[in-house]
Amino acid sequence: MEFAELIKTPRVDGVVLHRPFLPTVEGTLCLTGHHLILSSRQDNTEELWLLHSNIDSIEKRFVGSQGTIIVKCKDLRVIQLDIPGMEESLNIASSIEALSTLDSVSLMYPFFYRPMFEVIEDGWNLFLPEEAFKDIESVTDEWRLSSVNKDFTVCPSYPPLLVVPKSMDDDALRKAATFRHGGRFPVLSYYHKKNGMVMMRAGQPLTGTNGRRCKEDEKLINATLRAGKRGYIIDTRTINLAQQAKARGGGFEQEANYPQWRRIHKAIERWSILQESLIKLVEACNDQSHSMDRWLSKLEASNWQTHVKEILTTACLAAQCIDREGASVLVHGTEGTDSTLQVTSLAQIILDPASRTIRGFESLVEREWLQAGHPFQQRCAQSAYSMGKPRWEAPVFLLFLDCVWQILRQFPCSFQFNEHFLVLLFQHAYASQFGTFMGNNAADRVKLKLSQKTVSLWSWVNRPQEMERFLNPLYEPNSLVIWPSVAPQSLLLWEASSFLLCFMTLFMANGELGGEPRAGREKEREMEGQRESTLAVSYWTFLADAVLLTWKAVCGLSAGHC
Repeated sequence: MEFAELIKTPRVDGVVLHRPFLPTVEGTLCLTGHHLILSSRQDNTEELWLLHSNIDSIEKRFVGSQGTIIVKCKDLRVIQLDIPGMEESLNIASSIEALSTLDSVSLMYPFFYRPMFEVIEDGWNLFLPEEAFKDIESVTDEWRLSSVNKDFTVCPSYPPLLVVPKSMDDDALRKAATFRHGGRFPVLSYYHKKNGMVMMRAGQPLTGTNGRRCKEDEKLINATLRAGKRGYIIDTRTINLAQQAKARGGGFEQEANYPQWRRIHKAIERWSILQESLIKLVEACNDQSHSMDRWLSKLEASNWQTHVKEILTTACLAAQCIDREGASVLVHGTEGTDSTLQVTSLAQIILDPASRTIRGFESLVEREWLQAGHPFQQRCAQSAYSMGKPRWEAPVFLLFLDCVWQILRQFPCSFQFNEHFLVLLFQHAYASQFGTFMGNNAADRVKLKLSQKTVSLWSWVNRPQEMERFLNPLYEPNSLVIWPSVAPQSLLLWEASSFLLCFMTLFMANGELGGEPRAGREKEREMEGQRESTLAVSYWTFLADAVLLTWKAVCGLSAGHC
């Protein structure tokens, strides 16, 4: 298929662009196979480059011979285009809808993108499992790197190389895999050098209603225990949900078969619930009633902050078991690709100072999300504005980043990176010129040959001139474990990811936004990954203070509901 077939009107002059915090811009709108571009000859203005893959939905309005297209993005930006001419407006809208909903992965922009920068180090080779294992191997000889999944037949969502107890051979691992959801047998997630305790992750055991057991699975997780020590199994589901899973062939570890392990159930919602929560959050932030009571009521009804609190609470529990109680931990939910990864990665943020550096955090995302099989392509296919019925979409990774921001805000000197870095990852997870977040697992990325055909996000981020923008000036290396507070008054709404990006559109809709023109910038900067919304951070504070203080006060008054 040729992109030209979908572009009925490639260029329109006299288009007016409206954006929050920025003056209106009149210029020429161009459509390419992958971008919506608006350029202007006005002084001190910049081109708008918007990936079609970042468009969640559009709205069309017509007054006389002029059409208005409101573009709602997956990264929660909202822009308005006033287009002269009815036919031109209809053609542009039709083309945007077609180009933003292409199903073929091979037509996505990362396969066409050619970097305008020199690749100093290839991000695809930065965080190889062999290199990460050397760090573990230097302090213990109890683990080995297994290639049991080299052809992805044992577990389709695991990478080819996995860290497992040295006492377990590959045949035993294959048998254990048949006992876990999706073949996700327990593997090492984190080794705590301070006391030698470990955190493992897996899918749920397939006990079913008959109480099936697997000796190899029992041996596998018992191999992580020290003599005389107990371990903790943290199930991210409530006991009721875990019981219900038995009827579908799933279940949980029976005490009789795992006597050295204590099972703890937590209440992290499944991914299918989270998308609705994000939609309600955005609806609350777009509510134009101007009633604070109504706004706060809708915000509370979204349950977004409740999700943040539950995830952080569970991560703190895992970290406490490892660091304070000297016990090893196994984390799982149902599939082991969503809430499980939120908990294991956040626990490492708490425990491991290396994960609080830029490179360490990149390694964490690569190891605990990309290689661990979080289905980014499914989860990030739609965002809060999509008109389609959610299928596999859920803001699981966004919630993780929100939780990281909560910890960063409480420990502002313990992180090498700043909030801009988290926003960048959120945006590139949903739409990017880089191939890093494409696919649902390592098998997909191998099949798509992403390392040969696309550029890694890390190749761009780790360039010194780019990394400088993500550095936290307050950073002082801290080798200690950090314990975040999960009290309601300690958790704020992360304005960068959701609240203010939506709240800005409310003011825009009522004509209350103003802004001073900013200095011109290099036209290619957007092409290299800098997103427009991150530049609005400096403007956010004056809008946020009053509302966030009110929100904090409400949380203090009704802690049980915040």
